[in-house]
Amino acid sequence: MDLPSLAVILQAALSPHPDQRKAAEESLNRFQYTPQHLVRLLQIIVDGNCDMAVRQVASIHFKNFIAKNWSPHEPDEQHKISQSDKEMVRDNILVYVAQVPPLLRAQLGECLKTIVHADYPEQWPRLLDWVKHNLQDQQVYGALFVLRILSRKYEFKSDDERTPVHRIVEETFPHLLGIFNRLVQIANPPLEVAELIKLICKIFWSSIYLEIPKQLFDPNVFNSWMILFLNVLERPVPLEGQPADPELRKSWGWWKVKKWTVHILNRLYTRFGDLKLQNPENRAFAQMFQKNFAGKILECHLNLLNVIRMGGYLPDRVINLILQYLSNSISKMSMYQLLQPRLDVLLFEIVFPLMCFNDNDQKLWDEDPHEYVRKGYDIIEDLYSPRTAAMDFVSELVRKRAKENLHKFIQFIVEIFKRYDEASAQYKAYRQKDGALLAIGALCDKLKQTEPYKSELEPMLVQHVFPEFSSPVGHLRAKAAWVAGQYAHINFSDQNNFRKALHSVVAGLRDPELPVRVDSVFALRSFVEACKDLNEIRPILPQLLDEFFKLMNEVENEDLVFTLETIVDKFGEEMAPYAFGLCQNLAAAFWRCMNTAEADDEADDPGALAAVGCLRAISTILESVSRLPQLFVQIEPTLLPIMRRMLTSDGQEVFEEVLEIVSYMTFFSPTISLEMWSLWPLMMEALTDWAIDFFPKYFGSFGQLYIPEYCSFSLMQGTRVSAKPLEYDFNDIMPDRNMEDSDIEPAPKLIEVVFQNCRGQVDQWVEPYLRITVERLRRAEKPYLKCLLIQVIADALYYNASLTLSILHKLGVATEVFALWFQMLQQVKKSGVRANFKREHDKKVCCLGLTSLLALPADQLSGEALGRVFRASLDLLVAYKDQVAEAAKEEEAEDDDDEMDGFQTDDEDEDGDGSDKEMGLDAEDGDEADSIRLRKLAAQAKDLRPHDDDDDDDSDNDYSDDEELQSPIDEVDPFIFFVDTVKAMQASDPLRLQNLTQTLDFHYQALANGVAQHAEQRRVEIEKEKMEKATDGVAS
Repeated sequence: MDLPSLAVILQAALSPHPDQRKAAEESLNRFQYTPQHLVRLLQIIVDGNCDMAVRQVASIHFKNFIAKNWSPHEPDEQHKISQSDKEMVRDNILVYVAQVPPLLRAQLGECLKTIVHADYPEQWPRLLDWVKHNLQDQQVYGALFVLRILSRKYEFKSDDERTPVHRIVEETFPHLLGIFNRLVQIANPPLEVAELIKLICKIFWSSIYLEIPKQLFDPNVFNSWMILFLNVLERPVPLEGQPADPELRKSWGWWKVKKWTVHILNRLYTRFGDLKLQNPENRAFAQMFQKNFAGKILECHLNLLNVIRMGGYLPDRVINLILQYLSNSISKMSMYQLLQPRLDVLLFEIVFPLMCFNDNDQKLWDEDPHEYVRKGYDIIEDLYSPRTAAMDFVSELVRKRAKENLHKFIQFIVEIFKRYDEASAQYKAYRQKDGALLAIGALCDKLKQTEPYKSELEPMLVQHVFPEFSSPVGHLRAKAAWVAGQYAHINFSDQNNFRKALHSVVAGLRDPELPVRVDSVFALRSFVEACKDLNEIRPILPQLLDEFFKLMNEVENEDLVFTLETIVDKFGEEMAPYAFGLCQNLAAAFWRCMNTAEADDEADDPGALAAVGCLRAISTILESVSRLPQLFVQIEPTLLPIMRRMLTSDGQEVFEEVLEIVSYMTFFSPTISLEMWSLWPLMMEALTDWAIDFFPKYFGSFGQLYIPEYCSFSLMQGTRVSAKPLEYDFNDIMPDRNMEDSDIEPAPKLIEVVFQNCRGQVDQWVEPYLRITVERLRRAEKPYLKCLLIQVIADALYYNASLTLSILHKLGVATEVFALWFQMLQQVKKSGVRANFKREHDKKVCCLGLTSLLALPADQLSGEALGRVFRASLDLLVAYKDQVAEAAKEEEAEDDDDEMDGFQTDDEDEDGDGSDKEMGLDAEDGDEADSIRLRKLAAQAKDLRPHDDDDDDDSDNDYSDDEELQSPIDEVDPFIFFVDTVKAMQASDPLRLQNLTQTLDFHYQALANGVAQHAEQRRVEIEKEKMEKATDGVAS
């Protein structure tokens, strides 16, 4: 496409008619990969005769295309831009970047950033030479602009990745220093000079951010730079040309220069000038900086702050940075001594006024209370806020230099309180009182620990804080609530004072001013946490919740949700009557927050944070009513739309919170509904596409409940277990070399669940599961994972020994697998205990798998293999018997320890009747199913803990979640199973059994007899347990 045709298409892209715009965009997309397309776009961008709107469209298309296609994103992806086009773009973009208007320069700057990050230094070695040449020519601005992009590439790089910085500094910094020196000496400099100095500052900042380049260790070179920075710091900003609008003023070029200068000096001081932070080779630099510059910077900073004391202007960010420097100086004796002579003026006439409510606060409070609330709870705002920096300075001062300053500052605050109390209403200094309350709240940790203030806190609150709950001034009512919340946890000598504060905070939820209501909610959380008698809150709980949701409809703030979580957590099952309504309101609030976040499209949007908070609160509610399964049936329809939508890629930001909700709905519902089953494929799709990081933590636990439920449902329906609902992409997960052994653990556990719960239903899955299991087994390093993978083979043998063994032979791995298995069975630690298969569950699964082999005919299992399997089974059965006996002893000992506690609990019951509670069950509070579900959840929590394979603990009593989870093998006694299998062998092939027993030595013959006796004993015990259960069932 030639240049005129391209210009016409770009012009059409601006058309007010959607059809013309769409056709133009399609044309651009169709021709974007043709040779010279990028070059022609650049020609239009730099053509001063072309319409500005067309040039802008061209610049946006140019930027987006380069960002997407300049370098391949995948190793095997083809290059979409020819090398000749890249060369032409690189050569020409440097020439024009400084010549185009600022609007287009911003777009070309983004393109340069993409190209530099991809190509320098390997594909663009001449770039630095171009910069160096133009720093000495008339193209200084363009050279500085490009050098800023180049230096920024390495701002956060360290070690070897930072190597190119040394050459950049070596080649350009001498020229930068000369340019900087000339610019500083210009009398009455124009605004363009400020732009050049700002670029030099940014280049310097990026170059020193992580470490000082070696060239700057030269004292003469560093001193030359510091003289210039101090010159800029001390020099007053020109008055002429400053914008009147505050927003424009803080972005004005000369104030930007001042900000970057302060930024650089702070960085040098905190990262490189602190002797405690330095390694030995940099210590000399730190000493030099402390000696020659730290004090001078401090003096300049104090002089700058004095401007605001005299009523002058200083941007908020500059004030914030200066106060950070001063806060860092407090702990250093030499710096503190320099600060002391001016400390009172600084503290009482500069810092404290910054803590007070001001005109800008009042304007925002009146005109946009929602924005006032947002700024007040925004962590990012705190990073730039002079008020936050002032609070931090005071806190650091009384923490590090309390002896000289705490009493003095508190006396100052007390005087403000006193003057305020004595003044008539029309002369009260409301804003000063606000600052004094803020100071008291900010120092709460120190005051709560320090006498005599510690014992005076309650009287102080009663006299100076509580009266402001009824202040005619809204910001004082808000501040009273906030301060009260800060001190809610102190020990009130008079509980009426705690009660009064609590009720005042609750009343604040109905205040006409939005910021007061929000601060009251924030304070309420502290009072709920501190409340010892919930009867103070219980009667007003319904009204409290109503006010909460009214407020949540008005403002999206995660602190509101935190308070709600605290209330739910505190009241537990008492929230049951409100649980359904709470979940409905929180679900509605979640959708509002998500809509706001999607509209704003910002990661740090408060709506997005509040949405996460809503989901966490829902989880808290579900946990609090976990013993009431029928509630989950009611709540499920409300939460299903959230789960369905947020288990897709739309929910990546809240995926973990949604999975937690799914887990509660799975664990605690009486059954898993068909609607909940429909979520499983969504989870599997997410797992395959992008959610692999969540596999170890969540998917294993869901599967261990989901799969048995589904298999049970299919069997009841008389249908074959379908692969679709159980589809699990083990083929992607198990062989993945990027996944650690510990991340893989849930996969074999899930395969185990399939084999145990779907006997006879999943023959077609045996071979693929065994194939990936053996493949991973060959690469596994951690013993625990090896045990789990061997247990998959054991489960497959128990599922169908003949089929499994034939598949292992088909895969050519039977000898390899059994050799490893028997080797692992024989491994012991130094203490003599087994190194592998340590849990009861492990031993039982291995027993069932090996015993299943004994039933195979001679043509499938040779006599030699039969003997080895038989002996290994006996060893395992004996170890299992010993471990079960030891566990029973420990459980009996624990029961003895807890017996009195159990009786006391029954005795304190309001009904006074413990007859139905001897086993801890109560028909009113939940049935046995509830108890089982709770144990399951606790077991799953245990499953998430990492396994320490290096632990050489002598104890073999390593109990697992698997023993707690219900499984069909729970009903199978391994001793009886072994004896019955041997009896079946005797009936089908007595000669084979006779040959086997003749090969056994005396030791194994004795073990076999002992196992047979124990099996008969277990038959009697099991029969007795069944009769007792039947009797109990009739009695109940």
